Amino acid sequence: MLPIMLDVKTLNLALIVGAGDEGQAVRRLAMLDAAGATSVQVYAQDADEALVREAGARLINHIPPPKDFAKELADTHIVYIADMAEAEAAPLVAVAKKAKALVNLEDNKPYCDFHVPAMVRRGDLLLTISTNGKSPALARRIKSDLGAHYPEAWAERLNTLATSRTKWREAGASLSELSTRTNNLIDEKGWL
Repeated sequence: MLPIMLDVKTLNLALIVGAGDEGQAVRRLAMLDAAGATSVQVYAQDADEALVREAGARLINHIPPPKDFAKELADTHIVYIADMAEAEAAPLVAVAKKAKALVNLEDNKPYCDFHVPAMVRRGDLLLTISTNGKSPALARRIKSDLGAHYPEAWAERLNTLATSRTKWREAGASLSELSTRTNNLIDEKGWL
């Protein structure tokens, strides 16, 4: 696996939701929203109240049969499938992959082109933890530990560092000077 950051503001995404515990789908949609996704279609039949509320106008109240789904996925870059049994999801995965979309079938590694790491988000500071799908419980445990060590105050700390870095760059600081000054500021503030 290659850890990368994608600008989801520029991508078309689909979330396909089965009839399982829709809590996973609601959390996945909230994650996409927090990341700034601007184009997300949510396909669900008989969506529960929480999913209806979270999806809003993005909700499409059906899941097309796989043979009809290819047209709807033609311009989709990433497809998440949540709360769906493997037997029901497998044909949708095949259609999405044929459409050249990257696919993630929740908690089913063989069907995944990518995994979503556990995340601690503090403004623009994003700390991620991955076990490559081997132990999501361990990733959640480490996430909890990191969350305790990096409180919400880190969002503003990062903004302070970014503002300082911009000023230093404008004053002509080299990359190595930027690194040294950043570390000095962190030490002066006692942040780490």
